[in-house]
Amino acid sequence: MKILGIDIGGTFTDLYLVDNVQNAQTIHKVSTTPADPSEGALTGIRELCEMTGTDPSDIDYVLHGTTIATNAVLEHDGVETGMITTENYRDITHIGRHQRPQNYSIQQDIPWQDKPLVERRHRKTVPERIVPPDGSVETELDETAVREAVDELSADGVDAIAVCFLFSYLNDDHEQRAKEIVEEEYPEAYATASSEVYPQFREFERFTTTAMNAFIGPPVAAYISRFKEQLSGMDIDAELHIMQSNGGIATEEIVVEKPVSLLFSGPAAGVLGGQWRSDANTPTESPNNTITLDMGGTSADIGIIDDGDIVEANVRETEIGGYPVMAPMIDIETIGAGGGSIAHVDQGGAFRVGPRSAGAIPGPVSYGRGGTEPTVTDAHVALGRIREEFFLGGEMELDTGGATEAVTEHVAEPLEMDTVDAALGVLDIVNNNMANAIRAKTVQKGRDPGAFTLVAFGGAGPMHAADVARELGVERTLVPANPGVLSAVGLSTTDLQYDYINTEFTLVEDADHAKVQTNYDDLIAAAERRLRADGIDRAGMTIEMTADCRYEGQGYELNIPVGTDGDLDALATIRERFDRAHEAEFGHSFEDNAVEIVNERVTGYGGIPSSDLVSVPEKSTDSSEHVLAREEVQFSVGGDIRSHRTPFYDRTDLRTGHVVEGPAIVGEKDSTLIVPPDFRATVREYGDIELVNTE
Repeated sequence: MKILGIDIGGTFTDLYLVDNVQNAQTIHKVSTTPADPSEGALTGIRELCEMTGTDPSDIDYVLHGTTIATNAVLEHDGVETGMITTENYRDITHIGRHQRPQNYSIQQDIPWQDKPLVERRHRKTVPERIVPPDGSVETELDETAVREAVDELSADGVDAIAVCFLFSYLNDDHEQRAKEIVEEEYPEAYATASSEVYPQFREFERFTTTAMNAFIGPPVAAYISRFKEQLSGMDIDAELHIMQSNGGIATEEIVVEKPVSLLFSGPAAGVLGGQWRSDANTPTESPNNTITLDMGGTSADIGIIDDGDIVEANVRETEIGGYPVMAPMIDIETIGAGGGSIAHVDQGGAFRVGPRSAGAIPGPVSYGRGGTEPTVTDAHVALGRIREEFFLGGEMELDTGGATEAVTEHVAEPLEMDTVDAALGVLDIVNNNMANAIRAKTVQKGRDPGAFTLVAFGGAGPMHAADVARELGVERTLVPANPGVLSAVGLSTTDLQYDYINTEFTLVEDADHAKVQTNYDDLIAAAERRLRADGIDRAGMTIEMTADCRYEGQGYELNIPVGTDGDLDALATIRERFDRAHEAEFGHSFEDNAVEIVNERVTGYGGIPSSDLVSVPEKSTDSSEHVLAREEVQFSVGGDIRSHRTPFYDRTDLRTGHVVEGPAIVGEKDSTLIVPPDFRATVREYGDIELVNTE
């Protein structure tokens, strides 16, 4: 079984080829091609197949993490979009909830008003009305009005149309008929309906999510179609699977229907990869509490694994680019802190790092591609921490002099600092930015970061792992094998995953257990149909049952498990479970208040072949025998800045049980690991390196 993982980042495209029969795992890294990300990916695939002697036609699975949907939203680079909605409700996506992104600012841009996904002139209304609580029809759909709206939108040249009606989550007949008319009258347009994207109450969020689905639908569909054709041109006929924001993968057909499910495609794969490596290094009797830090060229993504489970985002917190998004996703904090983050002195004289990035083109000054502004990578180069023979396996020359000059000119001289102090200052700032982002996901949520393992990866993550761990008081840090491509590795560790939801307001105390069970049976049947269509038999399926609950009168919900193996738990058990969850989340519960079930949810998982763990042989020599060189490298520990005669190692020479005392630098093709003077590194069974503070 051969599995190919492809993760396209802002600076590099990472590839991971697994041959489970031969126990062979090969990585490759190429520069991302921003104009057409698939070009860089295809180049990498060709090179990887040549490196390994693999016939492309022998590849069984292609798993892909992409930022195409994310970039379309953040850069507002979707298509001209229209909307057909209920009469008199044209402005729901403009009004929102009268909540401003910044509560106390009188000068701010509100994304859904400043850059609407659907311009007001393209929001058409038609007579129709579904009413709660049972979804009965109060006003029949005016099909003539729908056809007129489609004709107007067609004349205006829109490329996509979102159909969003009130209460369609209770009865989607009107939406489905309106979508059929769109497809009949204007087949060239991308059509989507809110009841298909996410049939949940809260009109503003549901309409906005559907509008976003339409806004990014055509570019995502075009990219997936083109990439699939290009793979076929290379004789790769394996089905293409795409990573979703919820941590599962889906077929190309599904993601074309719901591209909004891809908004955190790449970062989600990284969290999965981090969980996989952390699981492998956590004793079975101990809980897996892990912080994942994925620091690439453009950004740093932070995820949390609490007691073995990946923490998912609460619906009240899910957004991208300031737009609310109602879609299941892993709780990931992203900040502009990457190897390409630019260090600068702002107009007020403050020393800043990021969020602006040099990206893939021109990249850091040290890449020699025309970059002129110093980056985090340039600071490391100026401090002597990156050796050219390790960087991309020696395939790219590093301009050490240019990097040093850039740090001096743009940072040191304006701040009247020494170049070494300025370079270390760049690293201190970016490390503190990441530590603060981690605190937001741990300390501010009642979690002690010191009780977690930090798993640091990405091309730049291992260079900052020890410093961030020291700042947070984390006792144990893990740098996985192949850290620079772990997001591509993570693609090969997950399963198919599909989410289904039913909104029905029911007080637990008054609920009919049989009726609620029937609702779940319908959702489970839908999940099983989808998985069977993907070739998964019942034995390969896993069903998860949860519900969004709240105390009667509350505005937001907590998600809790409500059953196993398709059987709904006793309602009293669900009530007790919610009280405990509320206590854990907010520090208190109201046991005398009624509890309301708002959304019934089912997630269906379908198992597919995944990557296997491969052991690294035991050491037969001392690590000191593998020192390649010793160079002067600058370190700062506790404010003490000194140059240390530092040994350099090639990670491929290290074996299980090797111990490397800091200071040391361990290089490999896809990343560089920095072991400060107050840390010790130990190679574990599967090639992961454990860092612990020795002071």
